[in-house]
Amino acid sequence: MKHLKLTLLSAVLGGAVLGLPAMAQECATKPVVVGLLPKLDTDPYFQVAKGGAEDAAKEIGGSVIQAAPSQATAEAQIEFINNFVAKKVGVIAIAGNDANAVAPALKRAAKEGIRVISYDSGVATDARQAFVNQVKGESLAEMMLISMHDLIGGEGEFAILSSTATATNQNAWIDFMKKKMASEPKFGKMKLVQVAYGEESEQVNQQQALALVQAFPNLKGIIVPAGIGLPAAARALEQAGALSKVKLTGLAPATLMKKYIVAGQAQDIWWNVTDLGYLTYQVAQQIASCKIAGKEGEKFTAGRLGDYVVGKDGEIVLGPAKIVTPQNVDEFKF
Repeated sequence: MKHLKLTLLSAVLGGAVLGLPAMAQECATKPVVVGLLPKLDTDPYFQVAKGGAEDAAKEIGGSVIQAAPSQATAEAQIEFINNFVAKKVGVIAIAGNDANAVAPALKRAAKEGIRVISYDSGVATDARQAFVNQVKGESLAEMMLISMHDLIGGEGEFAILSSTATATNQNAWIDFMKKKMASEPKFGKMKLVQVAYGEESEQVNQQQALALVQAFPNLKGIIVPAGIGLPAAARALEQAGALSKVKLTGLAPATLMKKYIVAGQAQDIWWNVTDLGYLTYQVAQQIASCKIAGKEGEKFTAGRLGDYVVGKDGEIVLGPAKIVTPQNVDEFKF
């Protein structure tokens, strides 16, 4: 009987999803305040995503608060998680700097009645209810690898300049690329010589890009799967006169890479960042009101973006990305 009462109470309050303690979480009857917690406060990528969230808030109500650390570390994000708890936001939406290190703080927030989702970069599945992913990770990783393959003629040395050693999404992409190279003959003549880290800093990315070129005289390309890093690396190599030899690809606002793309020195893989913020806010409000719980197979409508289905482990994918080339670069406004 005691177990039955607990089960019924959990159902009334929205239930525990993916390990989150939901006993103190009540279903919102009106739109709530959503706290956006990006990786870094100076990254324009997340400012654009915030704009999309604000667009959604104008449509469906509620409001957005965005706050983030000046250093891209899990420790720095924990302070902001605690601040959002103190502000009693309805939902925390976090782009994790470390999947596991922020999990205890997020679980404490859940015990205080705050819903938790992640966006852009995931956190531990038992520390959130849903993950709004910009694109399927394996698809994105494959696009970057194919882009590098095409830029360097399918053979030769290349490096990866990632953001941080603990970045959840970048690590998953790198692992996938390594497996793809080992299993597919198409990539058999490509050699990954080093994975370096730009630490979410323009200056460090510039230094690391130059260091890679100096360390590997036969280097033909660099994959930079981080929005700040790719244009920073491009500027550094341009100033050093190395872009004629070393090609670049990765993730960055297409507008920041346009001149290098048009010149044939780089490619880019990108998506609509405003829509990512818009979808994140829509999901946050759906979660807050218990219209969805982050369970596989749940369906919902996200305003102007249309219908979505929750995937495995609460993943909700914005949509496919594109390889940005001279032919389609004008399609991208950011």
